Amino acid sequence: MSILLDLRQAVIHKVHDQDEQQLRSMIEGSVDGPEAALPGLGVMFEMIWKDMKEAEQADLISSLHDHLKTVTPGQLVPQ
Repeated sequence: MSILLDLRQAVIHKVHDQDEQQLRSMIEGSVDGPEAALPGLGVMFEMIWKDMKEAEQADLISSLHDHLKTVTPGQLVPQ
């Protein structure tokens, strides 16, 4: 009998019992890492986003918007 998990469930299952240092290592290992890690980061972002207050979401969007002004498509770090 096989068990099928959707992506969100699989990511949450993988990180559920990790401590803060393990979570940090997972995130840092995924940032600028293989593209296969991006969906996992998206799931983690979604969990954080849902718990943020509207003002925190607005601050995050503003920060992202400001960062996007400093990069060009195809470039991940500001010049």
